[in-house]
Amino acid sequence: MRIATWNVNSITARLPRLLAWLESSGTDVLCIQEIKSAESAFPYEPLRELGYEAAVNATGRWNGVGVISRVGLADVTPGLPGGPDYEGEQEPRAIAATCGGVRVQSVYVPNGREIGHPHYDYKLRWFEALRTSAAVDAAAGGPFAVLGDFNVAPADEDVWDRAVFEGSTHVTTKEREALAALREVGLSDVMPRPLKYDHPFTYWDYRELGFPKNKGMRIDLVYGNEAFTKAVSDAYVDREERKGKGASDHAPVVVDLDI
Repeated sequence: MRIATWNVNSITARLPRLLAWLESSGTDVLCIQEIKSAESAFPYEPLRELGYEAAVNATGRWNGVGVISRVGLADVTPGLPGGPDYEGEQEPRAIAATCGGVRVQSVYVPNGREIGHPHYDYKLRWFEALRTSAAVDAAAGGPFAVLGDFNVAPADEDVWDRAVFEGSTHVTTKEREALAALREVGLSDVMPRPLKYDHPFTYWDYRELGFPKNKGMRIDLVYGNEAFTKAVSDAYVDREERKGKGASDHAPVVVDLDI
């Protein structure tokens, strides 16, 4: 089974590339983030024509997540159980489903904006709720993984230049500790291999030639329980999909499982 995660940065803008990639990559299950589309406007029909069904949690604003599958889609749980509100609402940042016997949760962790901002505290509270929620699925016995844009670089080597990020979000001790706490519930980081260079960055800013200069970050992650990680036969960042006109600023992270 081939499972992937991809922050598409607008399903509308990325649809032709998404459909072509699904066909060429042979992906069975895709977790997507930053849909930026209302659920009613989601392109279900073009996906059905390729043999995929989709479950979506989206409102048409800046967030939105989904699970796309051609191996079944059951026990769908939209939202983050126990998740915090931000400015009076629970944003559409999580959705879980069981696909071909594998439980996946697609997440788009809050950015945090800047240290000391209410959004930063919200991010830390969101991680706490994710840890509590993931503990239930991680202990259920079957393969389970949380996949998505975590908006945290786990270690200094996961950013192109640590000095550039000094005093910024994504690399602070509190964020990294919140991410690392997922290991306490039995999840571990599935490290993908890079297709080029020596580190598997997953995000490159559109500005200042970030991608051609490989000024990247590894913030799109896969955290799986033991049943999931034991089944991993390969994992890589499809860096090629970041190239060319109309690309997202994130690349897909692909994991192959022997189930």
